[in-house]
Amino acid sequence: MRAFLFLAFVCLVFSACHQEEKIIENYKIEFGKVAKHSAFDGGDSLSHWGGSVVKGDDGLYHMLYSRWPKNIGWEWVNYSEIAHAVSDSPFGPYKFVDVALPERGHEFWDGSATHNPTVHKFNGKYYLYYMGNFGDKKIVSVPGKAKINWMHRNNQRIGVAVADTPNGPWKRFDKPVLDVTHGDSTAHDALMTSNPSVCQMADGKILMVYKAVGKKFPLPQGGPVVHMVAIADSPTGPFKKYPDPVFTFEGERFPAEDPYIWYQDGKYRAIVKRIEHIEHKRIFSLVHYDSVDGINWQKAKYFNVSNRTLT
Repeated sequence: MRAFLFLAFVCLVFSACHQEEKIIENYKIEFGKVAKHSAFDGGDSLSHWGGSVVKGDDGLYHMLYSRWPKNIGWEWVNYSEIAHAVSDSPFGPYKFVDVALPERGHEFWDGSATHNPTVHKFNGKYYLYYMGNFGDKKIVSVPGKAKINWMHRNNQRIGVAVADTPNGPWKRFDKPVLDVTHGDSTAHDALMTSNPSVCQMADGKILMVYKAVGKKFPLPQGGPVVHMVAIADSPTGPFKKYPDPVFTFEGERFPAEDPYIWYQDGKYRAIVKRIEHIEHKRIFSLVHYDSVDGINWQKAKYFNVSNRTLT
Protein backbone atom coordinates (compact mmCIF):
# COMPACT_ATOMS: atom_id res chain seq x y z
CA MET A 1 0.00 0.00 0.00
CA ARG A 2 1.20 3.48 -0.77
CA ALA A 3 1.35 6.01 2.02
CA PHE A 4 -1.45 8.54 2.24
CA LEU A 5 0.72 11.43 1.14
CA PHE A 6 -2.06 13.98 1.41
CA LEU A 7 -2.45 13.19 5.12
CA ALA A 8 1.16 14.07 5.80
CA PHE A 9 0.75 17.23 3.67
CA VAL A 10 -2.36 18.31 5.55
CA CYS A 11 -0.70 17.61 8.90
CA LEU A 12 2.23 19.82 7.94
CA VAL A 13 0.25 22.74 6.59
CA PHE A 14 -2.47 22.82 9.22
CA SER A 15 -0.99 21.26 12.39
CA ALA A 16 -0.49 24.66 14.07
CA CYS A 17 -3.85 25.66 15.55
CA HIS A 18 -3.56 29.43 15.32
CA GLN A 19 -5.83 31.53 17.45
CA GLU A 20 -6.94 34.25 15.04
CA GLU A 21 -9.99 36.46 15.47
CA LYS A 22 -10.66 36.99 11.77
CA ILE A 23 -13.11 34.42 10.42
CA ILE A 24 -12.79 33.29 6.82
CA GLU A 25 -16.17 31.86 5.89
CA ASN A 26 -15.52 30.73 2.33
CA TYR A 27 -12.32 28.81 2.93
CA LYS A 28 -11.27 26.69 -0.04
CA ILE A 29 -8.82 23.78 0.00
CA GLU A 30 -6.99 22.72 -3.13
CA PHE A 31 -4.12 20.30 -3.62
CA GLY A 32 -1.13 21.09 -5.79
CA LYS A 33 1.29 18.69 -7.41
CA VAL A 34 3.26 16.33 -5.18
CA ALA A 35 7.00 15.98 -5.75
CA LYS A 36 8.29 12.43 -6.26
CA HIS A 37 10.63 12.78 -3.28
CA SER A 38 7.60 13.49 -1.08
CA ALA A 39 6.39 9.92 -1.59
CA PHE A 40 7.62 8.00 1.43
CA ASP A 41 8.36 4.35 0.70
CA GLY A 42 9.91 2.23 3.41
CA GLY A 43 10.46 -0.77 1.14
CA ASP A 44 8.50 -3.27 -0.89
CA SER A 45 8.01 -5.63 2.06
CA LEU A 46 5.87 -3.23 4.11
CA SER A 47 2.50 -1.54 3.79
CA HIS A 48 2.28 2.04 5.08
CA TRP A 49 -0.61 4.16 6.32
CA GLY A 50 -1.50 7.51 7.83
CA GLY A 51 1.60 9.69 8.11
CA SER A 52 1.47 12.49 10.70
CA VAL A 53 4.27 15.07 10.84
CA VAL A 54 5.52 17.42 13.55
CA LYS A 55 8.56 19.70 13.65
CA GLY A 56 10.98 18.93 16.48
CA ASP A 57 13.14 21.29 18.49
CA ASP A 58 16.05 19.78 16.54
CA GLY A 59 14.78 21.51 13.41
CA LEU A 60 13.92 18.20 11.75
CA TYR A 61 10.50 17.03 10.62
CA HIS A 62 9.35 13.84 12.29
CA MET A 63 6.76 11.59 10.67
CA LEU A 64 4.91 8.99 12.74
CA TYR A 65 3.16 6.40 10.57
CA SER A 66 1.69 2.91 10.61
CA ARG A 67 3.26 -0.11 8.93
CA TRP A 68 2.80 -3.88 8.76
CA PRO A 69 4.20 -6.77 6.66
CA LYS A 70 2.79 -6.79 3.15
CA ASN A 71 3.10 -10.53 2.64
CA ILE A 72 0.36 -11.34 5.18
CA GLY A 73 -2.27 -9.21 3.46
CA TRP A 74 -4.71 -6.68 4.95
CA GLU A 75 -3.70 -7.39 8.56
CA TRP A 76 -3.30 -3.84 9.83
CA VAL A 77 -5.75 -4.41 12.67
CA ASN A 78 -3.57 -7.06 14.33
CA TYR A 79 -0.03 -6.50 13.00
CA SER A 80 0.35 -2.73 12.59
CA GLU A 81 3.02 -0.84 14.49
CA ILE A 82 3.76 2.89 14.61
CA ALA A 83 7.15 3.77 13.14
CA HIS A 84 9.20 6.97 12.97
CA ALA A 85 10.96 8.67 10.03
CA VAL A 86 12.74 12.04 9.73
CA SER A 87 13.51 14.65 7.09
CA ASP A 88 15.22 18.02 6.80
CA SER A 89 12.17 19.31 4.92
CA PRO A 90 8.45 18.96 5.60
CA PHE A 91 8.11 17.64 2.05
CA GLY A 92 10.75 14.92 2.38
CA PRO A 93 12.45 12.75 1.53
CA TYR A 94 11.90 10.91 4.82
CA LYS A 95 14.19 8.21 6.21
CA PHE A 96 13.09 5.48 8.63
CA VAL A 97 14.65 5.82 12.10
CA ASP A 98 12.96 3.42 14.52
CA VAL A 99 9.70 1.91 15.76
CA ALA A 100 7.98 4.33 18.12
CA LEU A 101 5.18 2.10 19.49
CA PRO A 102 5.99 -1.59 19.01
CA GLU A 103 3.99 -4.64 20.03
CA ARG A 104 4.25 -5.13 23.80
CA GLY A 105 2.08 -8.15 24.60
CA HIS A 106 -1.60 -9.10 24.72
CA GLU A 107 -1.76 -8.36 28.43
CA PHE A 108 -1.82 -4.64 27.56
CA TRP A 109 -4.87 -2.90 26.09
CA ASP A 110 -2.65 -1.71 23.20
CA GLY A 111 -0.24 -4.63 23.26
CA SER A 112 -0.91 -6.33 19.91
CA ALA A 113 -1.19 -3.46 17.42
CA THR A 114 -0.81 0.32 17.20
CA HIS A 115 -2.21 2.30 14.28
CA ASN A 116 -3.50 5.66 12.94
CA PRO A 117 -1.07 8.05 14.69
CA THR A 118 -1.54 11.79 14.98
CA VAL A 119 1.30 13.69 16.67
CA HIS A 120 1.21 17.21 18.17
CA LYS A 121 3.30 19.51 20.31
CA PHE A 122 1.36 21.06 23.18
CA ASN A 123 2.93 23.23 25.87
CA GLY A 124 6.48 21.98 25.32
CA LYS A 125 5.74 18.24 25.14
CA TYR A 126 4.87 15.90 22.30
CA TYR A 127 1.66 13.88 22.32
CA LEU A 128 1.12 10.88 20.06
CA TYR A 129 -2.54 9.86 19.81
CA TYR A 130 -3.24 6.47 18.26
CA MET A 131 -5.41 3.37 18.13
CA GLY A 132 -4.29 0.31 20.10
CA ASN A 133 -5.75 -3.15 20.59
CA PHE A 134 -5.04 -6.72 21.71
CA GLY A 135 -6.07 -10.15 20.54
CA ASP A 136 -5.07 -13.57 19.25
CA LYS A 137 -2.92 -12.27 16.32
CA LYS A 138 -4.62 -14.74 13.97
CA ILE A 139 -4.00 -14.00 10.29
CA VAL A 140 -7.24 -14.23 8.30
CA SER A 141 -6.25 -12.49 5.03
CA VAL A 142 -4.12 -13.34 2.05
CA PRO A 143 -2.63 -10.68 -0.24
CA GLY A 144 -5.32 -9.45 -2.62
CA LYS A 145 -8.20 -10.86 -0.57
CA ALA A 146 -8.95 -8.66 2.42
CA LYS A 147 -10.58 -10.00 5.56
CA ILE A 148 -10.51 -8.68 9.10
CA ASN A 149 -9.81 -10.18 12.51
CA TRP A 150 -12.92 -9.06 14.40
CA MET A 151 -11.42 -9.70 17.84
CA HIS A 152 -8.72 -7.13 17.22
CA ARG A 153 -11.07 -4.76 15.44
CA ASN A 154 -13.55 -4.69 18.32
CA ASN A 155 -10.82 -4.32 20.94
CA GLN A 156 -9.72 -1.01 19.40
CA ARG A 157 -9.37 1.90 21.82
CA ILE A 158 -7.74 5.35 21.64
CA GLY A 159 -4.52 6.03 23.51
CA VAL A 160 -1.96 8.78 23.90
CA ALA A 161 1.79 8.50 24.46
CA VAL A 162 3.93 11.37 25.75
CA ALA A 163 7.56 12.32 25.08
CA ASP A 164 9.91 15.25 25.53
CA THR A 165 11.01 14.99 21.89
CA PRO A 166 9.53 13.26 18.83
CA ASN A 167 12.53 10.91 18.99
CA GLY A 168 11.00 9.41 22.13
CA PRO A 169 11.10 7.44 24.28
CA TRP A 170 7.30 7.48 24.35
CA LYS A 171 5.56 6.91 27.66
CA ARG A 172 2.51 4.68 27.17
CA PHE A 173 -0.29 4.32 29.71
CA ASP A 174 -2.06 1.36 31.30
CA LYS A 175 -5.47 2.58 30.17
CA PRO A 176 -6.84 4.18 27.00
CA VAL A 177 -7.25 7.93 26.96
CA LEU A 178 -10.70 7.41 25.38
CA ASP A 179 -12.44 4.12 26.12
CA VAL A 180 -15.82 2.85 24.95
CA THR A 181 -18.92 3.92 26.86
CA HIS A 182 -19.49 1.15 29.39
CA GLY A 183 -22.86 0.13 30.74
CA ASP A 184 -24.89 1.51 27.84
CA SER A 185 -25.31 -0.85 24.90
CA THR A 186 -27.13 1.89 22.95
CA ALA A 187 -24.16 4.30 23.04
CA HIS A 188 -22.67 5.28 19.69
CA ASP A 189 -19.27 4.03 20.92
CA ALA A 190 -20.44 0.97 22.85
CA LEU A 191 -18.29 -1.40 20.74
CA MET A 192 -15.05 0.43 19.91
CA THR A 193 -13.25 3.79 19.62
CA SER A 194 -10.56 4.54 17.05
CA ASN A 195 -9.00 6.97 14.55
CA PRO A 196 -8.44 10.04 16.76
CA SER A 197 -7.96 13.47 15.22
CA VAL A 198 -6.82 16.13 17.66
CA CYS A 199 -6.38 19.91 17.82
CA GLN A 200 -5.69 22.44 20.55
CA MET A 201 -8.67 24.77 20.84
CA ALA A 202 -8.60 28.55 20.95
CA ASP A 203 -9.03 28.42 24.75
CA GLY A 204 -6.22 25.88 25.21
CA LYS A 205 -8.43 22.82 25.65
CA ILE A 206 -7.93 19.69 23.57
CA LEU A 207 -10.51 18.82 20.93
CA MET A 208 -10.79 15.24 19.65
CA VAL A 209 -12.94 13.89 16.84
CA TYR A 210 -12.95 10.09 16.81
CA LYS A 211 -14.43 7.10 15.05
CA ALA A 212 -17.04 5.19 17.04
CA VAL A 213 -18.88 1.92 16.43
CA GLY A 214 -22.02 0.91 18.29
CA LYS A 215 -23.95 -2.30 18.85
CA LYS A 216 -27.19 -1.49 17.06
CA PHE A 217 -26.42 -3.93 14.24
CA PRO A 218 -25.42 -7.61 14.64
CA LEU A 219 -21.99 -8.49 15.96
CA PRO A 220 -19.14 -8.94 15.26
CA GLN A 221 -19.38 -6.09 12.73
CA GLY A 222 -21.80 -3.97 14.72
CA GLY A 223 -22.48 -0.43 13.71
CA PRO A 224 -23.34 2.11 12.60
CA VAL A 225 -19.89 3.66 12.16
CA VAL A 226 -19.98 7.34 13.11
CA HIS A 227 -17.77 10.15 14.37
CA MET A 228 -18.06 11.72 17.79
CA VAL A 229 -16.57 14.72 19.61
CA ALA A 230 -14.76 14.81 22.97
CA ILE A 231 -13.00 17.68 24.77
CA ALA A 232 -10.44 17.70 27.60
CA ASP A 233 -8.68 20.32 29.69
CA SER A 234 -5.42 18.35 29.41
CA PRO A 235 -3.80 16.49 26.47
CA THR A 236 -3.93 13.30 28.56
CA GLY A 237 -7.61 13.68 29.48
CA PRO A 238 -10.05 12.97 30.89
CA PHE A 239 -12.18 13.69 27.83
CA LYS A 240 -15.82 14.70 28.03
CA LYS A 241 -17.87 13.05 25.28
CA TYR A 242 -20.58 14.95 23.41
CA PRO A 243 -23.75 13.06 22.45
CA ASP A 244 -24.34 13.84 18.77
CA PRO A 245 -22.50 12.21 15.84
CA VAL A 246 -20.85 14.43 13.22
CA PHE A 247 -20.10 14.04 9.48
CA THR A 248 -23.32 12.02 9.08
CA PHE A 249 -25.57 11.36 6.08
CA GLU A 250 -29.19 10.31 6.51
CA GLY A 251 -29.67 6.57 6.10
CA GLU A 252 -25.96 5.72 5.75
CA ARG A 253 -24.29 3.29 8.16
CA PHE A 254 -20.68 4.20 7.31
CA PRO A 255 -20.55 7.62 5.61
CA ALA A 256 -17.06 8.85 6.50
CA GLU A 257 -13.67 7.99 7.98
CA ASP A 258 -10.18 9.30 8.78
CA PRO A 259 -10.81 13.00 9.56
CA TYR A 260 -8.04 15.52 10.12
CA ILE A 261 -9.00 18.61 12.16
CA TRP A 262 -7.33 21.95 12.82
CA TYR A 263 -8.13 25.53 13.89
CA GLN A 264 -7.51 28.35 11.43
CA ASP A 265 -8.92 31.80 10.66
CA GLY A 266 -11.59 31.71 13.35
CA LYS A 267 -13.02 28.25 12.70
CA TYR A 268 -12.32 24.59 13.31
CA ARG A 269 -11.88 22.82 10.00
CA ALA A 270 -11.78 19.20 8.90
CA ILE A 271 -10.80 17.19 5.87
CA VAL A 272 -12.72 13.91 5.92
CA LYS A 273 -12.72 10.82 3.74
CA ARG A 274 -16.25 10.54 2.33
CA ILE A 275 -17.50 7.00 1.64
CA GLU A 276 -20.40 6.83 -0.79
CA HIS A 277 -22.09 3.51 -1.58
CA ILE A 278 -23.19 3.52 -5.21
CA GLU A 279 -24.44 0.37 -6.94
CA HIS A 280 -22.72 -1.92 -4.42
CA LYS A 281 -19.42 -0.06 -4.80
CA ARG A 282 -17.64 2.19 -2.32
CA ILE A 283 -16.62 5.53 -3.85
CA PHE A 284 -14.04 7.54 -1.87
CA SER A 285 -13.34 11.27 -1.91
CA LEU A 286 -12.14 14.05 0.40
CA VAL A 287 -14.60 16.62 1.72
CA HIS A 288 -14.40 19.73 3.91
CA TYR A 289 -16.38 20.58 7.06
CA ASP A 290 -16.08 23.55 9.41
CA SER A 291 -17.29 24.47 12.89
CA VAL A 292 -17.49 27.51 15.14
CA ASP A 293 -17.20 25.57 18.41
CA GLY A 294 -15.62 22.24 17.39
CA ILE A 295 -18.78 20.39 18.47
CA ASN A 296 -21.31 21.22 15.76
CA TRP A 297 -19.96 20.67 12.24
CA GLN A 298 -21.42 21.77 8.90
CA LYS A 299 -20.48 21.24 5.29
CA ALA A 300 -18.15 24.02 4.22
CA LYS A 301 -19.16 26.16 1.24
CA TYR A 302 -16.46 24.46 -0.83
CA PHE A 303 -17.35 20.98 0.38
CA ASN A 304 -15.70 18.76 -2.23
CA VAL A 305 -11.92 18.80 -2.02
CA SER A 306 -10.61 15.97 -4.16
CA ASN A 307 -11.10 12.45 -5.38
CA ARG A 308 -8.37 9.93 -4.53
CA THR A 309 -6.07 11.14 -7.31
CA LEU A 310 -2.83 13.01 -6.72
CA THR A 311 -0.63 14.53 -9.40
